[in-house]
Amino acid sequence: MNKVQKILLGMALAGLALMLCFPIWFGITGAFSSQWELEANLAPVFTGSEEMVTWSFLPQAPTLEPLVQVLMDAPEFFVMFWNSVTITLGILAGQLLVGVTAAWALAQLPLPGKGKILSGYIVLMLMPFQVLMYPQYLVVRDLGLLDTLGAVILPAVFSTFPVFLLHRFFLAIPGEILEAARMDGAGEVRIFWQIGIPLGMPGIMAVGILSFLDSWNLIEQPMTYLKTKSLWPLSLFLPQIQLKDIGMGFAAALLMLIPALLLFISGQEYLEQGIALSGGKD
Repeated sequence: MNKVQKILLGMALAGLALMLCFPIWFGITGAFSSQWELEANLAPVFTGSEEMVTWSFLPQAPTLEPLVQVLMDAPEFFVMFWNSVTITLGILAGQLLVGVTAAWALAQLPLPGKGKILSGYIVLMLMPFQVLMYPQYLVVRDLGLLDTLGAVILPAVFSTFPVFLLHRFFLAIPGEILEAARMDGAGEVRIFWQIGIPLGMPGIMAVGILSFLDSWNLIEQPMTYLKTKSLWPLSLFLPQIQLKDIGMGFAAALLMLIPALLLFISGQEYLEQGIALSGGKD
């Protein structure tokens, strides 16, 4: 690759980075914009007008009023925030408990039909929520969990993605280590707890971060299983925003972004290790 090609590639990557960062900048500037400015810029979106939507790189009249309104005058925001925390932590704990043990069993235990089971996991992982929505709805209804937070948590606990990803990590553990532990008299539970989990910790952390980001932004599942508005997570707060409350909507979106952004930044090293190790063994 010559110098000109490197420059063109760098410009293309820089342009792509700007495009990917624009939604974040859009949300941040909107959270610090005054209500009249937001209404003037975004009115065509809500009114169906054929006028062009406009946006300023920086707010014309920066203000903290939208953030103050959300934090001081919107108690439903905090209710939905804690609903989101409950749902996310419940899903995260369940996925780690089920996913780690299932992935270890499929990777290291002599189970009959492991290949077929793993193939089934892959097929289920490729299916969108819309395909599985009705059977999941029936199961949740028959368990009496409909219109409870458990209706959102329980189906997500048995997600196939954590099992599929962690299976790759546990396969990468050298068999010599496990055989040496067995020769020393260690049982399978001890091997899993003292060898499997420590050596698979980068993968476990990566799965935990990805599961958090996915669970924090759930929309379709809460809309399907939750009818009581007081049980809604924060992800359903934003679709209810009207033009007259658009400033609060931007402020709520910014506050919702902060936990996910902090977790992503703090766990970036684990994600990089996870991506590298997941492809380390075929």
